[in-house]
Amino acid sequence: MLEHLRAPGGCAWDREQTHASLVQYLVEETYELVDAIEAGDDTELVEELGDVLYQVIFHSDIAAEEGRFTLEDVAAHMTAKMVGRHPHVFGDAVADTPDAVMARWDELKRVEKPARESVLDGIPQGMPALALAAKLVGRAEKVGLSPASADAVPASEAGLGDELLATVVAARAAGLDPERALRDALRRLQDDIRAAEQV
Repeated sequence: MLEHLRAPGGCAWDREQTHASLVQYLVEETYELVDAIEAGDDTELVEELGDVLYQVIFHSDIAAEEGRFTLEDVAAHMTAKMVGRHPHVFGDAVADTPDAVMARWDELKRVEKPARESVLDGIPQGMPALALAAKLVGRAEKVGLSPASADAVPASEAGLGDELLATVVAARAAGLDPERALRDALRRLQDDIRAAEQV
């Protein structure tokens, strides 16, 4: 279908798209998928999964037209990667707890990507600040760092949400930008992680 849309005589808009021009739509469709998951609406979930899949197909079609790779290449790579990362399922390795699986996963990633010198390599900096913070705290723990923590942690996600919202409200009242403040703190945390890796 996409080949037809992007072929001469097809859709002028689809024809002029590039990997870069489609990024905004991929991000938007991903957030719409998250909304559908959180809403628990299967009809919406089917639609939004389809929209994300369409983005994969679209990017693959652009690349295929340029002679770079095809959708089949993407699927084959994903299959090989998942088989390779699950030797406890497709091979003789043993990993019978989620923690053991994650430890094996990290070990295999290190072997697959030997050029990565830091636990920070490969983390997309464009992630939303809170998601990036959660990821970086996990990486900090891997190098023995314990970033500053609150004295009391809420007992539920609802309580945590209320505290986060209260922090945003207080920041706004003080004329502070909570997103920028958190990103600045995360840059400092990344500097600390890189310094810890050099020890």
